Amino acid sequence: MHKLNRYFSAFLILVLLGLCALPVTPQVRPFKRDPSSKALKWANDELRKMSLEEKIGQLISVGVNATFLNQDSDAYRELKRQIEVNKVGGIILFRGPVYESVILVNRMQQLARYPLLISADLEAGAGMRFEDTVNFPWNMAVAATGNPEYARRQGEATAREARALGVHQIFAPVVDVNNNAANPVINVRSYGEDPADVARFGAAFTEGAQEAGAIATAKHFPGHGDTAVDSHRGLPEINIDRERLKTIEFVPFQASVNAGVGAVMVGHIALPKIDATVVKPLPPNQRSAPTDTDEDGEIVAEEGTMPATLSPVMGAILRNDLKFTGMIVTDALSMSGLTIYFTQEEAAVRALEAGADMLLKPTDVDASFRGVLNAVKSGRITEQRVEESARKILAAKYDLGLVDQRVTPVDTIDRLVSSKDVRALATEIAEHAVTLVRDEDKLVPLNLKPESKIFNLAVTNGDDRGWIARGFASRLKTGGLKMETIVLDERSTDKEVQKAIEKAQAADVVLASLYGRVRSGQKLSVGIPDTGARALSAAIAAKKPIVGISFGNPYLLQSFPGLRTYIVAYGDMPSLQQAVARALLGEIDVVGKLPISLPGLYPRGTGIQVKKNK
Repeated sequence: MHKLNRYFSAFLILVLLGLCALPVTPQVRPFKRDPSSKALKWANDELRKMSLEEKIGQLISVGVNATFLNQDSDAYRELKRQIEVNKVGGIILFRGPVYESVILVNRMQQLARYPLLISADLEAGAGMRFEDTVNFPWNMAVAATGNPEYARRQGEATAREARALGVHQIFAPVVDVNNNAANPVINVRSYGEDPADVARFGAAFTEGAQEAGAIATAKHFPGHGDTAVDSHRGLPEINIDRERLKTIEFVPFQASVNAGVGAVMVGHIALPKIDATVVKPLPPNQRSAPTDTDEDGEIVAEEGTMPATLSPVMGAILRNDLKFTGMIVTDALSMSGLTIYFTQEEAAVRALEAGADMLLKPTDVDASFRGVLNAVKSGRITEQRVEESARKILAAKYDLGLVDQRVTPVDTIDRLVSSKDVRALATEIAEHAVTLVRDEDKLVPLNLKPESKIFNLAVTNGDDRGWIARGFASRLKTGGLKMETIVLDERSTDKEVQKAIEKAQAADVVLASLYGRVRSGQKLSVGIPDTGARALSAAIAAKKPIVGISFGNPYLLQSFPGLRTYIVAYGDMPSLQQAVARALLGEIDVVGKLPISLPGLYPRGTGIQVKKNK
């Protein structure tokens, strides 16, 4: 018996040693907007020790496209300098590979005196910013399902993956009410045009994300939906009064606040009936070079009014009318909607005067830091005002668990990110989102003879013609359809356009796959290039049976009203392309309904319901 006990003890020790060797996943708790008493105590204790420069640094978050960086490279040294010299408090991650992003952030976390708050625009899940991860369908597709529970589940999954990737703050949900069909930058990023629906879906995402331990950020206050200008390119104006804002734009923001949202992002949007302060463009030699568009893409108005980001009036409305007590984040200070009118020094100071807590992605970090420092030294703003925002940020870091563990375990990522349940959720949302708006020729599903000639006319407004239609086409071929695909973009020649027209005219059925997607900062956003428009118009004029499919902007039917069959997928995500292919093959029911109206054509809620083939 004694010998058996010895063997058992040895076995137990080996088991425990093995367990200890396993990677430790950090414990993530639900995030609450109001800081805990322990978080406030820690933040106040640290503030008493911090220099003015360290307090200012906490308010600044720098932008990074994470790639592999040798530690001796200029890019690595510059990021390191921002952490060590300007003592910035956060990093916003843009596009990059998973491991390079996490390792780079871990390096910076180790260099920083205080934990860094890491954020990312994960509106469509981790795949929006991290390569080879899952892209959820856009918000408008989620709303097309009619089920806010999908938004809640997406928020939870996004936050869970974010934390596994070292991201603590999600710049989502977008709660703009997209009631302007000509909007070039929001479009399918919105849940739709009905304020109550946007409110329900936005609040559900918020609750799911924060329950899973990330800070959700409702954006873009006071509402970017009724604009015809992209704020990456210029300063949009919404000429509406406060009563209209209360009944439409503010409704989803108020719902998010009521749901406990931790942060609100304020956009570069002029509202002359709310703040009529006139702003004028800077002389070209004083303007920051555009980083979110190009010089040809900038929209420079001779005169505008104060952007909401820098308006104390808008800040007061958010705090006093909507009773928001959390963190106010600026939209990127690098966007032309701001840089055309203000230097980075002035923009940073005015944002703080307007009530902002986090200064996001300055185009010149040194200038923004210097502007705030000089404003405090001159008495324009007080050190207490800086402390007020730094306290919120520090307390959030404590409640996120970053004081105990700021470095992200790399060994757990491939167990937690892009798991089967996340892929299954993206597929489920997509298959419930596909919306059949019109089917006058009864083409859906495609019940064709084996010898039928199918031509897929794919048109893209991106630089992706080599691969954009591949997933959709291959899924149809797997389902037994033989077809040929030609992809047209703005670089296509007249000869290529003519070839596409001839293929369409010779086909029994044409699939018009229209990849007119939101492209922030680009002149050709949400539309399709003229080359593709000419080919599609020729096919319509030839009265060919055509299934028009919008893998992006749902409003494209307004430009091609002659399309007798029209499907909206709301995006080009793999899950959506697969779902449309399955709908055409009769493998799934078609159940989606439009969350927006197609002005002059179809009301909100339109959606022909089709049962799958038996």
